Amino acid sequence: MSELQATGTPTELAATAPAASLDAADAAPAAVPTLLLVDDEPGVISSLKRLLRPMKYEVLSANSGAEALALLESASVDVIISDMRMPNMDGAEFLSRSRTVTPDAIRILLTGYSEVDAVVRAVNEGHVYHYLHKPWDDQDLLLTIQRALEQLALQRKAERLTALLQEQNEKLSSFNMELEREVHARTEEIRQTVMFLEGAQQDLKSNFLTMVKVCANMVEMRCGLPGHSARIGETARQLGAALGLSDYACNELLMAGLLHGIGKLFLPDALLKTPVAKLQPQEAKLYQLHPLHGQMALTPVSQLSGVQTMIRHQYERYDGRGTPDGLIGGLIPLGARVLALARDAEDLRIGVIAPQKMNDAQIISTVRAQSGIRYDPAIAEKYIELLTKHAELTPEGVPDRVDASHLKEGMKLADDLRTSRGTLLMTKGKVLSADQVAQIRRYEIHEGEPFVILVERAADARKAEAA
Repeated sequence: MSELQATGTPTELAATAPAASLDAADAAPAAVPTLLLVDDEPGVISSLKRLLRPMKYEVLSANSGAEALALLESASVDVIISDMRMPNMDGAEFLSRSRTVTPDAIRILLTGYSEVDAVVRAVNEGHVYHYLHKPWDDQDLLLTIQRALEQLALQRKAERLTALLQEQNEKLSSFNMELEREVHARTEEIRQTVMFLEGAQQDLKSNFLTMVKVCANMVEMRCGLPGHSARIGETARQLGAALGLSDYACNELLMAGLLHGIGKLFLPDALLKTPVAKLQPQEAKLYQLHPLHGQMALTPVSQLSGVQTMIRHQYERYDGRGTPDGLIGGLIPLGARVLALARDAEDLRIGVIAPQKMNDAQIISTVRAQSGIRYDPAIAEKYIELLTKHAELTPEGVPDRVDASHLKEGMKLADDLRTSRGTLLMTKGKVLSADQVAQIRRYEIHEGEPFVILVERAADARKAEAA
């Protein structure tokens, strides 16, 4: 039988659950325990009474099971101590039948013989708490009775608490119904507020990313590399996704790619126009400071703390021979390891690192050769896998290219919109208004060259909205 341990009191409800009610349940008056002794031998009954006399128990006795059952009809008994071997009705049968009269009494069996089956029957049918062999040990018997009474007290306390808790639950149920009505009345207001805040948060995120792209656009215009940072950012984001990074981490990689070269704004023009491989030692040292300049420039923007770390460590090498801190292997922040490969791959493609531009096969060969030296082997392998599969993309998800004259209100840009010189006009994901469509057409006329305008296919746009 399990024991209930009272470890505290339920929370008081105003005007519904006074704390004194639980105290009253715990402080039930302690009555004198009543014991019933059942044995067909009067000598045994007398011995037990002598043993129990100093204990201040009320002791009843019966010389048979039938007599004991009759006594139980009119007396309240706490503990029943019964002999096993009695004529007409043995102890197992008596204890079993006594449960219908006084189900909560604790039952103790005395047996003078070792018939296992009989004892098992008594335990199973009579729900015997304990059994002792005759002749019994006085101290053992007294201790057994004491523990039985303690268990009974706990059991009755549990019953009182259960009844009290049931009453409290009914009051709580009434209270909760009233509270539910009040909550229901406010739910719609809260839902509308949440929707407004989510929309405002999404606008802030979108505007923040737009400002990041504007900063990247300034660097690209200064370096004469239109779309360069955007391609690095997108490569880093895709590589992060392929590595199983979270959406948040992938967005940080995108922004790190966009802003990786913001520190170049502090460098002389001559350095920016020279391939890295052609720089003199002093020029190379000056060039390698741009990540630190970039980190410092972004320090006031707390939302970009992770991006700052990636930018600072983008020139660390996997073998520990990089700058600025000479970190090695896994000590280099993961984002910086991804950014380094995405940056170098794009730089190799357009001739920033070496005078000659490289195709996909040459880039793969270079990345594979530098795996474990400059680049994290796992990231290098994942990049090679992505680049190899790039040509295998299916038409699904490929955006439509449209002329400015065919743009319509409501179309959604599938990529950043830039001028022929690489100047950023509008960012990916922008849903065009009628005024913006007209503005794009005016810009195109002013530039004198058609824009490359990519918009989401109608089916893809519907899928995105449904998601």
